[in-house]
Amino acid sequence: MNASKSSIEMRKLIDKAIENHEITRREYDLILHKASEDSVIDPHEQALLSQLNDMIEDKSIKMKP
Repeated sequence: MNASKSSIEMRKLIDKAIENHEITRREYDLILHKASEDSVIDPHEQALLSQLNDMIEDKSIKMKP
């Protein structure tokens, strides 16, 4: 299955957060918007969201205001 345009954009934003070890609320909201902009969260997008949330939960990525 090919990655959707939105999942590629999400991956870029998540990679930036991983590199910086932090994500702002605005960036997080943008990722959620990208995932849902076509009204369907496909399995690839769901996996990306799950990985991001796991990294936020274990504090490998810190949520900034």
